[in-house]
Amino acid sequence: MEKKEQQCYFSQNNIKHIDYKDIELLKKFLNPHGRIQGTKRTGVSSKYQRQLATAIKRARFMGLLPFLVR
Repeated sequence: MEKKEQQCYFSQNNIKHIDYKDIELLKKFLNPHGRIQGTKRTGVSSKYQRQLATAIKRARFMGLLPFLVR
């Protein structure tokens, strides 16, 4: 079987820096409960996964994203 190559979303769209104020982008990487999805599920490279986690945490702290969704 051939291994399916997953391209990183941020590399594909030429995004160099993930901004915590871009809530619509951050919501794509949260599951329905408001948790950050893993790298295996999203296909994001580890460099951008770390930036994504930091951006989501900053957005939560600033009150832009909820900590949990019910």
